[in-house]
This record gives sequence, structure tokens and C-alpha cells, in this order.
Amino acid sequence: MQRLRRFVVILAILTIVAMGAFAGGRAEAPVEERTITLWTTEEQPARMDAQRAIAARFYEASGIRVEVVPVTENLMGERATAAFSAGDLPDLIYHPLAFTYGWADAGLLDTRAASEMVERLGEETYGAGVLNLVEFEGDYAAVPVDGWAQLVVYRADLFEERGLEAPTSYAAIRAAVEALHDPPNFYGVVAATDPSQIYMMQVFEHVALANGVDIVDANGNVTLNTPQMREALEFYKFLAEHSPPGNLYWQHSRELYHSDSTGLIIWSPFILHGLAGLRDGVPVTGFGDDPTTDVLAGLSGFSTSFGGPSNPAGAGWADVRYFGITVDADVDAAQQFIEFSMNEAYPDTLAIAAVGKHPVRMGTPDDPERFVRAWAELEVGDERLRKLSDIYEPDVIMDMLSGLERGSRWGYQHGYGYLTSRLYDTRVIAELLREYIDGDRSVEETMRLMQQETERLK
Repeated sequence: MQRLRRFVVILAILTIVAMGAFAGGRAEAPVEERTITLWTTEEQPARMDAQRAIAARFYEASGIRVEVVPVTENLMGERATAAFSAGDLPDLIYHPLAFTYGWADAGLLDTRAASEMVERLGEETYGAGVLNLVEFEGDYAAVPVDGWAQLVVYRADLFEERGLEAPTSYAAIRAAVEALHDPPNFYGVVAATDPSQIYMMQVFEHVALANGVDIVDANGNVTLNTPQMREALEFYKFLAEHSPPGNLYWQHSRELYHSDSTGLIIWSPFILHGLAGLRDGVPVTGFGDDPTTDVLAGLSGFSTSFGGPSNPAGAGWADVRYFGITVDADVDAAQQFIEFSMNEAYPDTLAIAAVGKHPVRMGTPDDPERFVRAWAELEVGDERLRKLSDIYEPDVIMDMLSGLERGSRWGYQHGYGYLTSRLYDTRVIAELLREYIDGDRSVEETMRLMQQETERLK
């Protein structure tokens, strides 16, 4: 009897629940959880863990899940094109500048949504350079996330001893290189001379930009056979002639600088933690017996831009990464994630790889240097970790970050960024430059061929 009574009670409860669920004559569908997908080129395991941790924090704050999917950078273009054709793009793509304009032009990116996001964050909180690079038909093609400006790294102690000016112009660099050059013991500079390495294109583009050289003008005409390019080529040949012999690329320049064998190189900020002796794989070998010494960091100076005779104001070379909101996106959810990543979680976004992820958004309208301070407190290194603010003085840090405001790239401001990508892919400019350095042809013939090959690729 007791069991029967219990059964009747349970049955009654189940009936009431069922009646509630089917009120109105049909069952209420369960609420579907909101999920967006983020493709990212930061595919190393530690960086994936950091991005998923940010996504988890965002889920706790918003209830929106973010699926973080690694995509190899070299395959990103192919995958995005295929997904676009299938109408199956992710909501967000974290990607380098090289893809941005082409994707916007193809209709893959929601440029209006990106512009709304930049306006919401505050255009004034960004350096002008990173926004100028992605202007597209009155909009911004994507939202800048992080970046770095290429550095002229030099021995500030030797410059001071010799009474040399900081390397902020062709003339100052030329004077310093000549004063310091004492081969084979010490080289005035280590130029990039290996055309098979992208590094040579990066360094030469920086040198050319410094003198006001772009690959096209505002009308889309190729502009490499010019007096400005002639000055850039002749200056680069001077640098190569005061460098060690052979095909030189980033590894040689860093090793020679670490071993006290050169006074000036052009490198990315990824050298910063090595200068402080925080990486066993790149020891500091020229300053005593301790390969972990931080003495070289203290002896070094940095310049993010320099000028040539035809462009005294100078220019820098910037590499910037962006969040692209795609045309298949849940726009509201994607914008919410970007806002989270660029505000309360921005220090964590930069900490994914702090040495090479400099803030492109310096702060907020209420606190213009908020993220500069936060970045300076992040730790860098491999086997050993230290805060950037413990290694470099505040003015040095600000100088490094200011390079993003002046940073530029060939072609992008006139809508021809794709042409720069083709020049990098083919290496044709680097190969012609190396042949000129070797004396295989005159500067006039080199400029003519550079103009001709660039027009062909256009």
C-alpha cells in the first residue's frame, strides 16, 4: 500500500511537470547556447592555452562561448577563401596585415562592423599608423589588436663615447657605421643580404620607406624608378659594404650583436629578452663569462624610425595583427568579444607573447596610457622571466611603442597591400638588390628592372 501511494505521488508530479512543459499545446525548445568561432594564427600550445583562458573568462562574463581554432599562417588565405565560398566562415579571424585589404576587397570582411568597433573603443586611443594601414573605402577593414615596430638596435655606449648622433637619419647612420667599422674584429653594421630570407625584404623596405619610397602613388602608378629609390639603393649598398661577407640574415645579425662584434643592426622587438640574457638559446657571449648577463640590454639604444635625404621626417616599418569580423559572423557576439579582449582582458591578450605584442591601443579615453603601463609590467623571457619595466627605462619603452604611430608599409595606404605581398612572395626585389650590391648591374638598371617587375606583378 505504501509503495502504491508513493507511485501515485511520483506520477502526479511527473504529470504536473509534463503539463507545464507542454503548456499552449507544444513543448518549449531548450535555449541554445550562443557560440562563436575564432580562427587564430597564434597556434603554439602555450599561446593556444592563453587564448582559451581569455575565451573562458569571456564566457563567464557574457555567457557566449568562443571556440578558438588554430590555423597555420601560410594556410590561412586558402582556408578563408574556401570557407567564404562555402558560406562557412568563422565569426572572427585574428590575422596579419598581409591578408586584411585583400579580404576586405573580396567581400570576406564586414568592414562596417569593424569600423563600429573601432569607434566604440575610441579612434583616439589608437596610434594613427595602425588605423591608416587598414582604411578601406571610408571604413576600417579590421580592428587592430597588437603589433610591433622594427627597431634600429645600436650600441648607445659606443655612440656616446664617439660623440655620434642617434641613428635617426641616413647621415647619422652612415657617420656611425664609418666610425665604428674595424673589420674583421668589429663591423659598423650587419645588413641583411640573403635574398632567400624575408628578413632582407623587411630591412630594405624599412630603409626605402625612411626615404619616402613607396611602390605606388595615389593613382596606383608604380614608383620605384625614382630619385628617392636611387638614394635608398645607394645607402643600402653602403650598409652591405660595411657588413661581414656572405649571405647574412637575422641570425647572423643577432649573434654578431650579442658577441660584441657590431654596433648596429635592424631587428624586431623579439630581440629584447635575448639582450637581457633571458634565453639560453641565444646567449650573450661578448660581455664576460656569464651568458645570462643583462649588461647588453643596458648598453643598447633603440630607434623605431629614421629618415633619408628626401624624407627628413622619416618613417618606421610596422607589423600589425587584426581581428577581422567576417560577413558570416554573429556580429554582436563578435563585437562583444573584441571589446572584452581590448579592454579588461587586453593585458592578457598582450601577454600571449608580450615581447612581440605591443599595445596598439595605448589606453582608454579616461586613462590614455593604461595599457602602456600594463604592458611594461608583463614578464618576458624563456628559461628566465623578468618584467620589461625591470629591464628597460620608461622612456625607452615609450620610444619603442611610439614606432607604431609612425609605422607604415609599402602600398597599403593606397590600397595596394596585395602587391607588397607578391613582392615578398617572389623575392624579386631582394634578388635584384643583391645583384646590385654584388656589382652585377648599375643602380639605373636595377631601378628599371624593379619598376618593370613590380608593374608585371601588379
